[in-house]
Amino acid sequence: MSPPTLSGDARRRHPSLAPGSAQSFAHPSEEIFARLLTLYGHEWLSEPLEFPLAWNDDGTTARAFRPDFYLPEHGIFLELTTLRQDLVTAKNRKVRQLTELYPDVQVKMLYRRDIVALIDKYHLDSTPRLAG
Repeated sequence: MSPPTLSGDARRRHPSLAPGSAQSFAHPSEEIFARLLTLYGHEWLSEPLEFPLAWNDDGTTARAFRPDFYLPEHGIFLELTTLRQDLVTAKNRKVRQLTELYPDVQVKMLYRRDIVALIDKYHLDSTPRLAG
């Protein structure tokens, strides 16, 4: 997804491209999910865009959200969460803010139960484990 060229105040809502590191994952669940996507031939990008959610008075980003995966062939971002419920609530809030600010962006949240179900269904080796 290429962000549009924006000027003036519209720049404050501009998602920024990030140099992706396809081999580095913040959590073992991301590595497992990437293996599953690759196994079934889906093209994916790891954290390719950061979406500003709040801005300082000078227009710089104060808070942002960077979904874990982007599936170009489906035009959807995926966020995985295997964390404690209180942290899941905060992620859900960020996803809601993202969809309010960027209505054309599709984001799907995958929870721990979803990832565990995929691991079981496709008999994946879940090493590294899904520690919360």
